[in-house]
Amino acid sequence: MINSRIAGITLMVVGAIIFVFGLNSSQSIPDQVTEVATGRYTQHTMWYILGGVAMVVSGALLALYDRKS
Repeated sequence: MINSRIAGITLMVVGAIIFVFGLNSSQSIPDQVTEVATGRYTQHTMWYILGGVAMVVSGALLALYDRKS
């Protein structure tokens, strides 16, 4: 149980870092030009944002899930 909680917290921290990195990259000049032209962020930026959110959610579930064995 302790190992899964540590792994969950680690996933949450890494996911938050990746999410912030994706948000920061969305403010870059090439990404803003792409957003103006297409109305969307670049594919790399979206993967960072979505991957970060997925890691935070899965880490939270892993850290909070109390497995009785």
